[in-house]
Amino acid sequence: QVPLVESGGGLVQAGGSLRLSCAASGRTFSTYYMAWFRQAPGKEREFVATIRRSGGNIYYTDSVKGRFTISRDNAQNTVYLQMNSLKPEDTAVYICAACIGWPCTVVGGIDYWGQGTQVTVSS
Repeated sequence: QVPLVESGGGLVQAGGSLRLSCAASGRTFSTYYMAWFRQAPGKEREFVATIRRSGGNIYYTDSVKGRFTISRDNAQNTVYLQMNSLKPEDTAVYICAACIGWPCTVVGGIDYWGQGTQVTVSS
């Protein structure tokens, strides 16, 4: 088990920024590929961004490219999602995910999920 705890969500106006954090417990954080997903009301959970164990090879869904940045600090057992130029359509519960295998971009391939943090972007 890899308990994942997200924080940093909230209410922000369009054009604003938020930084999400996901803290993992245990000593094996650096062995997991990490990702962020999101789920809006009435919609399926969707991939947002992923990062490999060393911090290289980063991928984003097209709708957030140039606005969101994923990063990780293996010494702190934490993965981050910096979100800039937020839009109302970014409103969703943002969920941290950990994968044993690569890629870490599909719901069916996730090994551990966090509980999620709500992000609401007002227009």
